[in-house]
Amino acid sequence: MTVGAGALREPDWDRLIKQLSRGDCTPLLGAGASFGRLPTGGQLAQYFADRYQYPFADSHDLARVMQYAAWVSGDTVELKHEVCTYLQQYAPAEDVCDADPHAMLAKFPIKTFLTTNYDDFMLRALHQETGGRKKPVSQVCSWWDVGVEKPYIEQPTEAEPLIYHLHGRWNDPRSLVLTEDDYLTYLGNLVEVNASAGSPLPSTVLHTMTVSPLLFVGYSLRDWNFRVLFYGLLKTMPQNMRRRHVSVQLMPDLNTSVADAAGRAREYLQRYLDGWNITIFIGSTEEFFEELRSRM
Repeated sequence: MTVGAGALREPDWDRLIKQLSRGDCTPLLGAGASFGRLPTGGQLAQYFADRYQYPFADSHDLARVMQYAAWVSGDTVELKHEVCTYLQQYAPAEDVCDADPHAMLAKFPIKTFLTTNYDDFMLRALHQETGGRKKPVSQVCSWWDVGVEKPYIEQPTEAEPLIYHLHGRWNDPRSLVLTEDDYLTYLGNLVEVNASAGSPLPSTVLHTMTVSPLLFVGYSLRDWNFRVLFYGLLKTMPQNMRRRHVSVQLMPDLNTSVADAAGRAREYLQRYLDGWNITIFIGSTEEFFEELRSRM
């Protein structure tokens, strides 16, 4: 049994497999979904900390490093172009192994895929899995244009699934949520999620996130991306409208001087998220999808 397998009970696995098999589940992809294919957030932060001579000790904090880099460069959008160019050089060939999270998710009749990643790996996986039979539509959140009428998005179908980039897409650099200012703006706009005129999210996406159980893949409770979504969106949903979600949670770095730090951290994560109808699997995306494959 993997490290995280014990966090999901048999009924949780059974429910999740049934939901995935009929497409009644919406994946929400985080950085851990692309682990091994792209630099981690910490690695990306360190690269740009070195490049822009970041003077503080927290050179692993991507949002803070990018806030400083934007100040040095004097042009935030130009910095985002630089980030996209840097990441795209790591983009692998079209073919990926079946164990890749995107490849596995592409096998299910899922209509909507949400992601806070900048890459196009989910789009590639759908094309590869279906040989062009599906016509996925990729859209990006215009989080900076609150109050502006959003373009209409057709209701996704199994044949034409939607891939919605919540934090930007690397072929549209200005759309990236990257710096601390970006995250604060995004969070401030997202809390208006219940006011349809002001929400940065189209009604099609809001409806999906409200009625569909979510599968969070590759997040940590301490990630900016997860925290922004959690505080800005999930906590605004009425209790009686929340489905039971599943989150593949990466274990944060532990204080090894504390006795049973792993056990204490696991209990905290489980209890904290259970209050919001989120069942957790503590481990990597690779461990999670290996377990899912074996059970199917």
